[in-house]
Amino acid sequence: MKRIILGMTGASGAILGIRALELLKESGVETHLIISPAARRTLTEETGRSVSEVEALAAFCYDPQDIGAPIASGSFVTDGMLVVPCSIKTLSAIANAYAENLIVRAADVCLKEGRPLVLAVRETPLHAGHLRLMRLAAAAGAVIFPPIPAFYGGPQTLDDLVTGLAGRMLLRLGIENEAYRRWEG
Repeated sequence: MKRIILGMTGASGAILGIRALELLKESGVETHLIISPAARRTLTEETGRSVSEVEALAAFCYDPQDIGAPIASGSFVTDGMLVVPCSIKTLSAIANAYAENLIVRAADVCLKEGRPLVLAVRETPLHAGHLRLMRLAAAAGAVIFPPIPAFYGGPQTLDDLVTGLAGRMLLRLGIENEAYRRWEG
């Protein structure tokens, strides 16, 4: 069974994190969820869902300040981590190895252990400082995955776009799924 950490931060786009969590559950993946304080507010405001409803989708949930959690150690083997949405604040912490909370510590563990770390950075437009942070995170081994939809799949609804993006993010972590349309030429 695959084991994935999913961190949700306070950037707009909580629905992307929720949909990724739903797809992970459907795929039988063991999920380890961390929702930042800002994400708790954002997910309620943007989706109308409760934090407890979202946490119920995960196999394990952690307090973002619990740096003693199993996922804070390299000895806890995972198949990678997804941070979606990833705020610029969290990107900055990851890029600078400033592990002040469990999301950043778990991300840092993935990088130091050579495990996939996918950052769905949610900001636009980008200034030079944002781009510098993305470059630093990428140089450390993170995959920068801004949630930019692919239109070749012919999405008809917002749900089509969200599901396609979430499915593509999971594929980048090596989790096969049918949630997005593959390009066939």
